[in-house]
Amino acid sequence: MFSSLETGSLTAAPLGGALCSVFRMGQGEVLPKSVKAFLDPRWCRRAWGLLAFCAFLALIVPALRGQVLLASNEQRSLKMMSLEQLGSIEVTTVSKEPEEVWKTPAAIYVITQDDIRRSGATNIPEALRLAPGVEVARITADEYAIGIRGFNSRLSRYVLVLIDGRTVYTTLTAGTYWETQDTFLQDVDRIEVIRGPGGTIWGPNAVNGVINIITKNASDTQGVLGAAAGGNVEQDFGDFRYGSANGRGFSYRAYVRGFGWAPEYHADGDNYDDWHSGQGGFRMDWNRNARDTYRLQGDVYGQDFGERADAATYNPPANYDLSGDATLYGGNLLGSWRRVQGEGRDFDLEAYYAHDTRNELNFGDIRNTVDVDFTDRFPLSHQEVSWGGTVRASHGNEVELYSGLTFTPPRRTDQLYQGFLQDQISVVPNRLSITAGSKILKTNYTGVLGEPDARLLYTPTSTQTLWAAYTHAVRTPADVERDFNLSSFLGYSSGLPLFARFSANPHFRPEQLNGYELGYRTSAGSKLYVDLTSFYNHYGDSFSEDLLGAPYIETSPAPTHILYPAEFGNGLVATTTGGEIAPEWRPTSWWRMGGWYSLLAMHVKKGTNSKDIGSAPIEQGSSPEHQALIENGFDLPKSVGVDTYVRYVSALPGISVPSYWTGDATVHWAATHHIEFIVAGRNLFQPHHVEFSYDPGPLVGIRRDVYGEIRFNR
Repeated sequence: MFSSLETGSLTAAPLGGALCSVFRMGQGEVLPKSVKAFLDPRWCRRAWGLLAFCAFLALIVPALRGQVLLASNEQRSLKMMSLEQLGSIEVTTVSKEPEEVWKTPAAIYVITQDDIRRSGATNIPEALRLAPGVEVARITADEYAIGIRGFNSRLSRYVLVLIDGRTVYTTLTAGTYWETQDTFLQDVDRIEVIRGPGGTIWGPNAVNGVINIITKNASDTQGVLGAAAGGNVEQDFGDFRYGSANGRGFSYRAYVRGFGWAPEYHADGDNYDDWHSGQGGFRMDWNRNARDTYRLQGDVYGQDFGERADAATYNPPANYDLSGDATLYGGNLLGSWRRVQGEGRDFDLEAYYAHDTRNELNFGDIRNTVDVDFTDRFPLSHQEVSWGGTVRASHGNEVELYSGLTFTPPRRTDQLYQGFLQDQISVVPNRLSITAGSKILKTNYTGVLGEPDARLLYTPTSTQTLWAAYTHAVRTPADVERDFNLSSFLGYSSGLPLFARFSANPHFRPEQLNGYELGYRTSAGSKLYVDLTSFYNHYGDSFSEDLLGAPYIETSPAPTHILYPAEFGNGLVATTTGGEIAPEWRPTSWWRMGGWYSLLAMHVKKGTNSKDIGSAPIEQGSSPEHQALIENGFDLPKSVGVDTYVRYVSALPGISVPSYWTGDATVHWAATHHIEFIVAGRNLFQPHHVEFSYDPGPLVGIRRDVYGEIRFNR
């Protein structure tokens, strides 16, 4: 039978072995040669990393004579916050408007800048390991699978990811390419993780959760910050950022960074997955007056990473095992305007443009995306009404490298039109409220769809919250289901070449979710905080791999061959049940304990009249049933901090990945007013372990990694 094919990464194998190739992007030309040369990943990594390191050295030597605190005022305030104050941190992901965690009727977890710093994480995926219910699995040095509450895969089609309001979910393959979602981590204010559907506010594809990465205002990143580090796996990286202001409400910052990763462990000795990247960007904020604030920001990046891929051709009939470097580059520009019109009344307008070129081994994607979004909020008696809309166009040009992997047509523009209306009704002031609303949307692949939502919030005290929610969410069809043709050569039969092919399915329907949640959070005094959530989700019209019938003779494309016909369909139904508990205990002022445990029970099966050929066990067995994190943090004398993390992830039977325990540790020392030294170890319990299966060939082991960093902040 066919093996697993995940929409998002499109990994499949032929009948009797493996059907089709790993879905990859390939070659393409869109930028001038001078711009492409500037973004060349190896040049970027070395030149930008060298620039950051030289600037860092020029500033660090005189600073070694000073004796000031390293931590900024913001870091210090976060570190000294009580548990009650941490519960009052304002978040925006649930409603697009600031609201305290205590008053949020959703399963939200906030990863603060201090959490990131203490964890020793050097990229966004590693920082996401701190959030309960989030499935973070490293596939190779450069690839991640990150899901929420099940259905994890290379691109995780049910999770919507945003960076400062810019959607980085691709409509080509239905998911997020995490390797290109890099940012200057010290500029991240917080990462808000919503476990559960968020479609009413954010639209399609926010089915199982939303990850919203929010960077700091430029006024909070003044002065100079530099860092240089190296280790055995993350071999080198350099960061440099400078920020300033004019004293009249205008502030800005600019940064450059570069890094290089060594390959992970490969049992066959094919160390293909080295990873090199360079990136730069800026942000400007202008508080024009008490009412109007403006923001303009952008990034450019260039990188290459090693990968394995498969490809097939019809003439000659053949399969190819590919190994080498993919080249990626692109950039984005985002602007926003916010007007505060009075108490509880404001308006936000945001627009962005993004370009991404993926030159992978067996395919190419050249993509330009434009998005305009607005939100308006106003009070109405004991109600707070929010409404808004989005228009998005994403034009893709797919470059064919092998006849077994094509799009029809090769160029298309994906479109999204959506509006939402939400009403928050205060039934008992400061105690009981009801929030109800719906998103209405249309894409080039769908008619008009609705995503209704209803939430109940009860706060009996200022440190207790009980909430319940019902949400209907959808995952809209992507190009890989509607326009994609993926073939594999199986050999010869009766003297004719034998192929299997997933053909484009113009009738692929949106995937549906009905989700039910119940949550409770409380702070027992100043030392204990507990967040508890349970959920039940029902999925319909879920992605399947359908065999359409008996093989037949096909004459085009030449040569004449026998074809097993298949397509991507909506043949599965599923339920998920589970919950997360995330306590934090602070027994003393210098010791904190925390962590979380998540339980996920998945049941995936064929629907009525389904033609699925075996993808249900793969879907069900690609997410862990049990996950746990245990954290200990110590603030020791002489400005020394020690943080340890022990992680457990249960087995993934659908892709033959065993369970594992591992641990991370970070030691940080604020040596002077401006200088901090960091030593971090990751995956310390064993030389290497497997976390996920995706690339062709043997499973890749994620190696034990130790690195040292010196950081300057002034």
